[in-house]
Amino acid sequence: MKSVAFFRDRIDAGEKLATLLSQYKDKNVVIYALPRGGVAPGAEIAKRLNAPLDLIITRKIGHPYSPEYAVGAVAENGHAVLTDKEIVDIGSNWFKEETERQKLEAKRRRELYLKGRKPISCNGKIAILVDDGVATGLTIMAAVKELNLHYQPKKIIIAVPVIPVEIAGKLGTKETEVVSIITDADFLGSVGSYYQDFPTVSDSEVINIMNKFRQ
Repeated sequence: MKSVAFFRDRIDAGEKLATLLSQYKDKNVVIYALPRGGVAPGAEIAKRLNAPLDLIITRKIGHPYSPEYAVGAVAENGHAVLTDKEIVDIGSNWFKEETERQKLEAKRRRELYLKGRKPISCNGKIAILVDDGVATGLTIMAAVKELNLHYQPKKIIIAVPVIPVEIAGKLGTKETEVVSIITDADFLGSVGSYYQDFPTVSDSEVINIMNKFRQ
């Protein structure tokens, strides 16, 4: 049974990931963080690689009878992923309505976090997509789809402190590389289990980090 926290906090995780990504310092890359948890490690990576920082905002789509159980995820421009079996059970009309609702919430959050700043283009560049960890992989999959279909990068690097080995296998392709500190065959059940300090990140913290980075 694992009991030792592998990361002190999200900044520590970002520092460790930045070391793995050091070959991209001063290169033609853009860092995209998934709020809220991915923003602190994303900012740390962007700072150390001397790269611009932006957000890719995704929203989990929870089951109508058990909202904590994810049946899909959607990004702000409507690119979504879903678990087909669950959608058959609960109905496609509900899924379409909930997807639209969560897409609008993602757009609202972009305005809240970035105050009208234009998205940073990674067209023809390398996009480094950062979160504080991956459990089911649905939100990161929606983010990858958003990047590929809406931003058209040359390559995507998914940079996360921890990811289950089976999810890493699904995400890794010829065009998408997974970089992680821990690729765990015996995942502990939650991303927070790998951290000593893993508080909930507030909207105001995201805004503060993005404002400081911009300055």
